[in-house]
Amino acid sequence: MPNVFTWNGVRFHFFANEGDPREPVHVHVSRRGATAKFWLSPVVELAYNRGYDARAIKRLQEVAEERRSEIEEAWHDFFA
Repeated sequence: MPNVFTWNGVRFHFFANEGDPREPVHVHVSRRGATAKFWLSPVVELAYNRGYDARAIKRLQEVAEERRSEIEEAWHDFFA
């Protein structure tokens, strides 16, 4: 599971097997007991949330938006 970066103890990552056919570019965010997934295109959008409160989701979405190009680059590098 490729780790893109860690921010405040939250791991931003994706999985090496992202479906067949592969799902569009997205990022999973995980920490103890909580996970969420954000689609990155056409805009950063929450796909699912398990365990984060609304305030945390808002901030995690902001981080994904701020670092979107870094996440997309890691995705394309890995799956190239």
